[in-house]
Amino acid sequence: MVSGFLGTLTTEERTLLHLLDHQLPENNWEAPMELTQAGISAAVHVQRKHVPRTLKRLEEQAFLNTTSRHVPGARQRRRVYSLTSEGRERAQSILKRVQSTAVQNNGQTVMLDSLLSGSQNTLETLAHIDEHLVVHSEPVLSPVSHPEGSASLDAQAGEALVRRLFARAWQDGRITKDEQLLLNEVVDFLGMHPDRVRRLSNEARREIDVPPPEEIYLDMLRQALVDGVIHEEEEVLLRTVQIAFDIDTKTHQRILQQALQQPYRTPELEAYRSVLRTALIDGVITDDESAMLETLRKETKITDQEHAMLIAELQDGIEG
Repeated sequence: MVSGFLGTLTTEERTLLHLLDHQLPENNWEAPMELTQAGISAAVHVQRKHVPRTLKRLEEQAFLNTTSRHVPGARQRRRVYSLTSEGRERAQSILKRVQSTAVQNNGQTVMLDSLLSGSQNTLETLAHIDEHLVVHSEPVLSPVSHPEGSASLDAQAGEALVRRLFARAWQDGRITKDEQLLLNEVVDFLGMHPDRVRRLSNEARREIDVPPPEEIYLDMLRQALVDGVIHEEEEVLLRTVQIAFDIDTKTHQRILQQALQQPYRTPELEAYRSVLRTALIDGVITDDESAMLETLRKETKITDQEHAMLIAELQDGIEG
């Protein structure tokens, strides 16, 4: 769930605005991380899981070009995305609509156009505006590619996974080279800032309950299967985790079936999903609805991670 003014824009609209600010360099064999799936995921505040589907829809509308470039820090060439002329036209129309929005800034009503400048990314500026169109000095949402700040509920699911992996790695008091390589793979996949990673590591180091490897792997499979499909890059990451956790083919199949059957859907979770779906019908969760949902989570012991996964699942269905 993306809160604030950004939540009034669809994932596709946020993606187009992001790519409008980050154009692919011409005649250059390198491309910035912002144009990869990980970079786009962080910038538009959604789980990496949902980016391929969004990009596919934009490609089908002839709004995107896809190519492979070397990305600084990456070991191999990455798929990167850029706007077509039609895509730029569509992004400009979205930007024009956004610019004409009236917001409250320091007690005064101003047009959003006055806050946007060429020196700052559009989405980063919009992240300072809440759902009531009030401008704040600090961002309402921060992408995981930034060192600090509260991430969207979608992105918090990724943070929870990294924290659990660190908790497992810190169980014996130190992180081995193999464990660090695995963590690097996951963090790179999510496009997470090193300082944010260090904070999650420190939080995990203090945890008492260390999740078993199979539980972490099941969690990863569930997140990957939110839209019913495990994408190619997810398969590569899952295979890396399989090897690291010594999960053989038979165990993988057993856990995969468990994830497919979704036995974790308790009656309480199903009931909560129904209430959440109703709240999302208009695309926005109001303050009253948010307070009601929070109370319901406390009463039924539904975790923030489960809430985030349900949000992602429902929004994927809505936008699909």
